[in-house]
Amino acid sequence: MTSHNLPAEPNRFVGRARDVDELRGLLRDQRLVTLCGVGGIGKTRLALRVAGSLVGEFPDGVWLVELGRITSPDLVAHEIATVLGVREERSRPALDGLRVRLRGARALLLLDNCEQVVERCAELVAELLAGCPDLRILLTTREALRIPGELVWRVPPLDLPDARHPDAEAVLLFTDRAMAAGTRLAAGDFDDVARLCVALDGLPLALELAAARTRMLSPAQIADRIGDRFRLLTTGDRTAPARQRTLLATVEWSHDLLTAKERVLLRRLSVFAGHFDLDLVEQVCADERLLPREEVLDLLGGLVDKSLLLADGGRYRLLETIKEFAGRLLRKEDEHVWFRDRHLQVVCEMEERCFEAGLAAPRASWQERRRYFVRSRNLVDDCRVAVDWAVESGNALLGLRLAYVASAMLAVHGEIAEGVDWFERLLLLDLTGVPPEVVALCKGALAYGMEARDDLAGCERVVAEALKEQEKVPHSLGKGVTLNVAGVLLLRTGQFDRAERHFDEVVATTRQHDDTFNRVIAHSCLAVLAGVKGQLRLAQRHAGEALAVAKENGHPWHVAMATSQLAAVAEWRGDTEAAVTHYRAAAAIFDELDNRVEMERCLVMVAKVAIARGDHVTARCLLAECLALAQSTGQRLGMARVLRVLSRLADVEDDIQGSVLASAAAVALAEEMGEPVASGRIEQVLARARDRLGEGRTALQWSRGRELDPVEIARLILDGRREQGPLPVPAVAEVPHPVLTAREQEIAGLLTRGLSNRAIADELVISPATVARHIANIMEKLGFTSRSQIALWAVEHNLGSA
Repeated sequence: MTSHNLPAEPNRFVGRARDVDELRGLLRDQRLVTLCGVGGIGKTRLALRVAGSLVGEFPDGVWLVELGRITSPDLVAHEIATVLGVREERSRPALDGLRVRLRGARALLLLDNCEQVVERCAELVAELLAGCPDLRILLTTREALRIPGELVWRVPPLDLPDARHPDAEAVLLFTDRAMAAGTRLAAGDFDDVARLCVALDGLPLALELAAARTRMLSPAQIADRIGDRFRLLTTGDRTAPARQRTLLATVEWSHDLLTAKERVLLRRLSVFAGHFDLDLVEQVCADERLLPREEVLDLLGGLVDKSLLLADGGRYRLLETIKEFAGRLLRKEDEHVWFRDRHLQVVCEMEERCFEAGLAAPRASWQERRRYFVRSRNLVDDCRVAVDWAVESGNALLGLRLAYVASAMLAVHGEIAEGVDWFERLLLLDLTGVPPEVVALCKGALAYGMEARDDLAGCERVVAEALKEQEKVPHSLGKGVTLNVAGVLLLRTGQFDRAERHFDEVVATTRQHDDTFNRVIAHSCLAVLAGVKGQLRLAQRHAGEALAVAKENGHPWHVAMATSQLAAVAEWRGDTEAAVTHYRAAAAIFDELDNRVEMERCLVMVAKVAIARGDHVTARCLLAECLALAQSTGQRLGMARVLRVLSRLADVEDDIQGSVLASAAAVALAEEMGEPVASGRIEQVLARARDRLGEGRTALQWSRGRELDPVEIARLILDGRREQGPLPVPAVAEVPHPVLTAREQEIAGLLTRGLSNRAIADELVISPATVARHIANIMEKLGFTSRSQIALWAVEHNLGSA
């Protein structure tokens, strides 16, 4: 994995050597450093320079998270998770995955442009720093977070020239950027350059914009014009800081020097969320009256040349300061509503084309599909702002159409939560005029998201509505998804016979309508049902059919999922050779698709088979890789899988303490996620442990396994290190159990079973908060500091059994 995602510097970094050195030192001692300052002061460029200089000091990476285009606080954690490769995990918040990913990681996060979501950033940063002791965070924002531990560093303007320092930082930056624009300054120009730098108060953005004009005007002419503008500004808001007024003056002046058509394009570009390309600009911004499509490319080039637009490999981006200014102009010209509507329309149509060619096509190669998935990924930010506008403007029809196709493309990458949010907001709008079939299909898509997030009650309600409303709708990929969701709901609620009949009907329907996408899923579910019933030949047949249809469909995600299902059936049948072959083949495809969650699941199964064969070396190597994958994606479910298999490895290597620790940690993670716990093998492990270690030591190891960092437990077993004995426990023989109340004794007894607060609460029909208070009281009365000490004491006093 790469150690950072920092972009290459677009031009030479000038000045600020003292600032860089000071910030490097601060980040070695401080966990949170916030760069504050007005727009255009150079916060982002300075932060990137500092972060880049520290890449070698953070072995787990330096990661840039750009938040300037994020307006919804709910998306901040999602954006950080996306950058770090953390994948959604059922209905759990992204923050949980981030903690898993960054716990124990020596990494630096650079959160850029936090001001519009500053409150959410403050909450998240506080949580991450509390749970990830080796993490450092560097922020840029106009407003400090105001949380404990924050060191606020005010970014100063560049040094200004004076008689003793004519070559100050501001002069060097202006000169460098003027040379980049093709201008060679004469010796006689430097007095005017110095005058201009002082007039612009050393603001880097203002200096860069001014330097871009040197191809048309001399430094003296520029300085004279800036001076005129300052005098005009004195009639405006006198309470605004001088730097803000200066920056506004510079941007306004740069805007005034544009051609009429460049001005039109600049203000229309403000509707885009982040990066955009020529095709998107031509479709949204061009018109026959003011901005012909054939002129757009040259106009974009003009804006790039004049430092108002950034270009990178065929994609463009407005600086946040320029975007805000351009957006105000769009409103002033009364074009805001029209172009936001236009943006919504175009983005919707683009996503629909991506959906049809990339996903819904019954047969196409991955080479044919890939470019549509790439296009769709590039449109995600614009989809977000377009859906926001649909909600704000009440355009339910276009909003639902866009949410339907965009959420389907995201779901293939395992991203579910955002689509659910879109549908829930849009379906609350006035749906008059929206065709019933659109509403029905969107409800089916919402049900899919709810099932994936484990909201089975909500899914049952919504899918019932969707099925009823889709009765008269012709079959489509979306209708097939709804049918499959209904079947998965039956399967997950234990209604196996009904589920089997349902999926048989889905197979027939999808075959009739050439819906290969949903036929793969239906056959895979039938394979699972047959396996549950012990009908292994039937399971083999359905899994094989799923793979054949997946190859016919052509999407590698389908092929990989069907292949892994075939591997599971082979494992059920005891054909370990075939199981390993299929799991490895599926893992290779998932690796190519960068689906590390599913890749880890397949490799864990290969490791499990390797243990059964006695090949412990291979198992260890695979499990180490899987642990790294689970950490990098923030997947607690993946980590629990690794721990369960590590428990097997420890068991067969006669490390009974390690086996108990790993099992306990896996159970704790599963309970955190609300996942079912397979108790059969756990009871076998505990029975062997009681025979070898006794009740007390087994209870202690089980409680410790629930308390310790699961990664440390995994590494203990992977490294082949064995504990010589449980941790020492303070002597408490002189403390009789009557010192505890009856309820406290009851809870102490339950701790010998390693139950969580939630599990104890469920058993005693009280709240988890009440359980926590009782445990705190027990610790205070007995002088303990951990649950494991309570568990051992309870065993010694016959208050429970392990």
